[in-house]
Amino acid sequence: MNAIDLLIQDHKLVKKLLEELSTTTERAVKKRGELLHKIEQELQIHTRLEEEILYPAIKQAGGKDEVKMYYEAKEEHRTVDSLVLPDLLHTETGTLEFAGRVKVMKELLEHHIEEEESELFPTAKKLLSKKILEELGQTMETQKKMLKGEQRAA
Repeated sequence: MNAIDLLIQDHKLVKKLLEELSTTTERAVKKRGELLHKIEQELQIHTRLEEEILYPAIKQAGGKDEVKMYYEAKEEHRTVDSLVLPDLLHTETGTLEFAGRVKVMKELLEHHIEEEESELFPTAKKLLSKKILEELGQTMETQKKMLKGEQRAA
């Protein structure tokens, strides 16, 4: 599987989990916690794959615009990973505050996914050959399996 297809598959899973989480009610305390934990795990792996494998390849192959795109995408990850998600993880799942924070995280992630799929990924396809995208995809699949194994062991 090439790198772009793998990342789009991840996007679909995260969007599905976010949709499921955002439709829960305050009474679904346990389900909300489980969904949030699953989203956190998926985002941690996905973010690493992008930041350690795809983004550097685009940055290296591109010019000034791609470098700008690289830093913007990393900053969007940082906003979710360092600010929004930790806040959400420390919010009682049975509250309206939790629902509000889920909505904000969902909007941020959907915006980020839309930008990647409409701008970053097409740029990657222009800059990187099919062969390179396949090789990056294989590297990502290997890394993903390893990271999932580490999460299960933790």
